[in-house]
Amino acid sequence: MCDVVELLSKEDEEINPIAKLPLDAPPIIPRLEDELERFLTDPESIPIHDIDRAQRFTPRVAEPLNLLHVDLCPVQSTIQVERNPTTGQLVGYREAYISDTGQTARNSLSLKRAPDPDSDSVRGNTLNFPFWPGGQDEPVLEDLLKATASDNIDFEHDLLTVAPGLEEGMTFHDPIVKKEASQSEESSSKVMTLADIMTLNDDIGDLDLEGDDEEEKNEAEDKQSSEVTIQRSESFERLVEPAETTKTPEETKSTRREEKEEWAFKVDVDAPVDDFYKRVPDMAYNKWPFEPDVFQKQAILHLEAHESVFVAAHTSAGKTVVAEYAIALSLKHMTRTVYTSPIKALSNQKYRDFKHTFSDVGLITGDVQINQTASCLIMTTEILRSMLYNGSDVIRDLEWVIFDEVHYINDAERGVVWEEVLIMLPQHVNIILLSATVPNTLEFAAWIGRTKKKKIYVISTTKRPVPLEHYLYTGNSNKTSNEQFKVVDAKGSFSTVGYNKAVEAKKERATKSSQNFGAKGQRGGHPSQDKNVWLSVIEMLKKKDKLPVVAFTFSKKKIEENCQNLRSLDLTVAKEKSEIHIFFHQSIKRLKGSDQTLPQVLQMEDTLKRGIGMHHSGILPILKEVVELLFQKGLVKILFATETFAMGVNMPARTVVFDSTRKHDGTHFRDLLPGEYIQMAGRAGRRGLDTTGTVIILCKGDVPEQADLHKMMLGKPTKLESRFRLTYSMILNLLRVEQLRVEDMMKRSFSEFHSQKDVARRKEDLDKLHTQITSLADIECFMCSVDLETYWETCRDFHELNNHLQSIILSHPAAIKALSPGRVVIVNTPTCSHVLGVVLKTGTTGANNERTFTVLVICDKNSNDASAKNSLSNFDSKNRNGVISDQSFSSDLVTPVLKKRLFQPEGACWHEIVQCRCENIVTVTTKTIRLDPEKIINDVKKREIPRFKTDPPSQSVTMASQELLRITEANMDGLPGLHPTSDLKLRDIDLVEKFRALELMMGKFESFNCVNCPRFTEHFNSMSGNMKVKEDYRRLQYLLSDASLMLLPEYQQRVEVLKALNYIDQHNAVQLKGRVACEISTHELMITELVFENALTELHPTEIAALLSSMVFEQKNCSEPKLIYTLEKGKENILEKANQISRIQRQMGMQVDSEYADTFKFGLMEAVFEWARGLPFSDIITLTDVQEGIIVRCIQRLHETLRDVRNAARIIGDPVLYQKMEEASTMIKRDIVFAASLYTQ
Repeated sequence: MCDVVELLSKEDEEINPIAKLPLDAPPIIPRLEDELERFLTDPESIPIHDIDRAQRFTPRVAEPLNLLHVDLCPVQSTIQVERNPTTGQLVGYREAYISDTGQTARNSLSLKRAPDPDSDSVRGNTLNFPFWPGGQDEPVLEDLLKATASDNIDFEHDLLTVAPGLEEGMTFHDPIVKKEASQSEESSSKVMTLADIMTLNDDIGDLDLEGDDEEEKNEAEDKQSSEVTIQRSESFERLVEPAETTKTPEETKSTRREEKEEWAFKVDVDAPVDDFYKRVPDMAYNKWPFEPDVFQKQAILHLEAHESVFVAAHTSAGKTVVAEYAIALSLKHMTRTVYTSPIKALSNQKYRDFKHTFSDVGLITGDVQINQTASCLIMTTEILRSMLYNGSDVIRDLEWVIFDEVHYINDAERGVVWEEVLIMLPQHVNIILLSATVPNTLEFAAWIGRTKKKKIYVISTTKRPVPLEHYLYTGNSNKTSNEQFKVVDAKGSFSTVGYNKAVEAKKERATKSSQNFGAKGQRGGHPSQDKNVWLSVIEMLKKKDKLPVVAFTFSKKKIEENCQNLRSLDLTVAKEKSEIHIFFHQSIKRLKGSDQTLPQVLQMEDTLKRGIGMHHSGILPILKEVVELLFQKGLVKILFATETFAMGVNMPARTVVFDSTRKHDGTHFRDLLPGEYIQMAGRAGRRGLDTTGTVIILCKGDVPEQADLHKMMLGKPTKLESRFRLTYSMILNLLRVEQLRVEDMMKRSFSEFHSQKDVARRKEDLDKLHTQITSLADIECFMCSVDLETYWETCRDFHELNNHLQSIILSHPAAIKALSPGRVVIVNTPTCSHVLGVVLKTGTTGANNERTFTVLVICDKNSNDASAKNSLSNFDSKNRNGVISDQSFSSDLVTPVLKKRLFQPEGACWHEIVQCRCENIVTVTTKTIRLDPEKIINDVKKREIPRFKTDPPSQSVTMASQELLRITEANMDGLPGLHPTSDLKLRDIDLVEKFRALELMMGKFESFNCVNCPRFTEHFNSMSGNMKVKEDYRRLQYLLSDASLMLLPEYQQRVEVLKALNYIDQHNAVQLKGRVACEISTHELMITELVFENALTELHPTEIAALLSSMVFEQKNCSEPKLIYTLEKGKENILEKANQISRIQRQMGMQVDSEYADTFKFGLMEAVFEWARGLPFSDIITLTDVQEGIIVRCIQRLHETLRDVRNAARIIGDPVLYQKMEEASTMIKRDIVFAASLYTQ
């Protein structure tokens, strides 16, 4: 072994001789570090010639244009064949122009634009333009070219030097250099050469001749212009644009046609449709188990004619038949239908119903998307609005949009969504409106028809398939269980006898202290008696075979108490209990193990097996669906429900019971409105099973007042009213598209319908006034032409301010006290002005209690007959006969303000009594007269009787008249009036300032020159006529402009807020923050601010979910959550940002009802935080007193918000936030909260 080692070591020494050296290898091969240093310090030493051996070099030709990438332009033309129209033979080919080439969803609103990618085809994209709204005139290429024609642009002055959005730009010339150049040209032109001097004499004659001709020509032009141009006080050309003077006959004709056009047509539903099957031989759908009613057949006929309809009928009348036929038509035509509902739960239920009828049905909600390519898509109205704004390609194929529960437009928060959708729908989409009976169907249909330029056929019926009978129930024990009294029969007649019997029955059991008070309607029963009342009424209904029952109770707490009180009640047999047990456990088996044993689940199973159900927002969604499906099967005998159960889905019962007729609407307790009562009562009566439906009102306390019952049961339902309001999301979505204006959206809203429907008539009136203005003659007077118009405007302002101040002063307590009988005043009467009179009596008249004054004035003897028309006997306190009206004097007709002398009778002095209002009193003087007003009034009344007409006036009348005449003769220039501050002691600063302005205005009249004109009165009357025409023209211009819109000031304020927050720039162009806000569906300003301040990026996904729960949670009162430090800091950040936004809104003048910070509720932050961390739902419900159903709904809405923020992170390019939003969505989307709906399985 040792020999081998020695041999190997010897071989190694021979192979590697360097190993024997004591230090290092000799410097034979240079080191790489040395070579690199040499090359860097001396580049010339690099052996370039070695490259040929190391690599090959291929020379190429430089092509700079290859760096530019340009998409190919679409072909502008195509080849079309030409055929003989008779034989069809090919004749030739021709080149045809293709319009709308190059249009995409990012640059066009046309339906002819290129479709979107498949990923954006359903929901659309916030970068897309919406399709052009129907009813508005789409811009035509020729019109745009005319508007931007080059002859309308001044290329010298109209070109911009600063690009929009930039603070600085560039100018392409230096005015100083240009000025110096022009000066040098002028100086060079003044230098004369020798040739110029030599030829000067030859041209003198020609120059003189040309000069004379030119001078004569200039004189002629000056003369002509002097003849045309006349000195004017104001140029009418500046008032009226020349472009408006010409209007084509076609435009005038279309304007008149638009005015006469009616858009809403009421269909007679009483006329039978005998030839229905002849007119519709090939029906798209005819599988109903009953013969359609007349109103349904009328609707089908209009659907077959591709016309829009508005169907208003009672609950359970069969409005769904119209929707089903429209869906069948779209399947037949290979188009699409969208069915919208106000709430998500209703969408799920309609999906289940339509899925059984039609196979090709899809559902789109915030968290569920099923079969999005289906022909019939069911969604909430908010989803459809989002699709319209985002330019979804689904809109292209739409034939029908069905709006269910249209009366929900009266909802204060969400009613605006209906108006937005109706305005934004394209022209090719037909509209079907389904609603409960409302009184103003024609008005609403006329608005839609005028907005969309479509005829809307209104089909309204008040007939019920199953008539209703209404009862009052006063029983509270087995002995009194049959005490029910009919108050409204099946024909709709109110029975006073039945009501009185109910009152008497209630009195019999009342204590002696309350027997004498009768019906009150305010005192409710004692809570301890509720159990006995319910046991009594259920026993009675069970005996009369009136089950199943829907018991409407307007309190979630009261519903649960009633179910607890009825634990001893069992309404099902063994077979029904078995069915309920099997169905219940099949439904909840999809839940996680711990979720199946939740307290609410166990409680619900127990109550359902006894035939009792609960239905309100606090119930878990899957349990609400179990209750609904069991109720439809008839296994739930009595269902305690809130008002939402009455909406939409056809779930009729045999009987409806009202626990109370009063509800809390969020602000205060009130009686049920007729529309609310009719909607809920309409659940009584099953078509084909019951002859009548029974409605019972429980009288636990006092019997409601008869008038209140009559109004609630037989009153008119609530009218459809506009709830249109501006939102930041709407403004930003419209501002990002240049062709759409927010002002146009406001004009087309239901709130502006009555002011906008007269546009055509106003345009015609404007044209007529325009013609009058162009033909008005100016006043040719060297004195009046200077300042007559200014004088007229000052007089108008003076009269307006004086009348305003007079009405305020004379209603002031100090002035009323001063105007006691005997006060001398100066008044205007129908026969003469500036007359002295004395107050006899004060009073009020009219609905507004307008103050009037009975005044004795002096007059001419011969005017007695004329003045008798205004005498006291003709004065009626209930109308204005005898009261001097506004038309008599200066309120409508402007009169010159001149120094007037008091009226003095020309002949014998006489007297009369007139009734004056505040504006007829010119001055309240400082003088008073002692008199007996009653004697004067009685004497004048007596002498108005024909047989006493010739009697002389009494001494009191004569003395008063003579005293007035004496004061007049002594003070012909007028009497001083009571000073508002020193005499009446008025201390209001605004009033004092207005009086001072009136005094200053009065002093101006002395400086006008026109009052010295000898024909001043004639010229002033002419000017009044001219100014009246001009003011009418300005008024019509205002009414036709955007300035007359009611919401325009708020819109301008909101725009200023968006500018202050940098969502839009100074030119209203949407910036990056604005684009992000368009992605957010709730609290867009707050969430966008949090995203841009990186307030969410630093947080953990669980913390982000907890923080954003404050944006979707709405319950006001709940337990206070325990928050970690990070969440407390985030909460403070949200409140601080909310206060900042509120300050900006107030600075911009916005009137906000409440503080912005109050809209954020933080009560579920702890529960959501723990849910995102993976805590089971059974532990979540112990962290808060919020009910389970509300927690689930909040987390479901939170998932939609997280998805919106994720899209916002994608837009701004924040991958960290994007990833965290994905994680947060995944963390909360689990278990019972996102359990699949039973309706979609």
